[in-house]
Amino acid sequence: MKKEKVEKMLHEKVEKGKHVSPILPEGTKNYLIDIDGTITDDIPNEEPERMATCKPFPDALKTLNKWYDEGHIICFFTSRTEAHREVTENWLNKHGFKYHSMLMGKPRGGNYHWVDNHLVKATRYKGKFTDLVEKEVTIEVFED
Repeated sequence: MKKEKVEKMLHEKVEKGKHVSPILPEGTKNYLIDIDGTITDDIPNEEPERMATCKPFPDALKTLNKWYDEGHIICFFTSRTEAHREVTENWLNKHGFKYHSMLMGKPRGGNYHWVDNHLVKATRYKGKFTDLVEKEVTIEVFED
């Protein structure tokens, strides 16, 4: 993978004389992209034989590769298990997806609520990849 490229992009961050989590340059996004049901058919782990033969969604391939080429970080974050890593990497490479890393073992079942000390933006995939647009919505946050 291209982990070294990502590491070079990160800026050292120091607060009160101590190193804290590094940050990406201004304007660079760190995309975590699901696979099943998002860039290809929704294939459950119980049917891994379908993982090698499914087709990518063309708009997903085009949009994600565009984001990669613009300098953003692409990390696939999937509920597929480590046992499915090789077939998944082969499939991504076969279809020409550009990416930096892949995290396996995302919890299954949806209804995700991500808590982090860094800014998190979530976008629900609803069947079409396009450039992102700004939209005002209501979100849940911690009380100040």
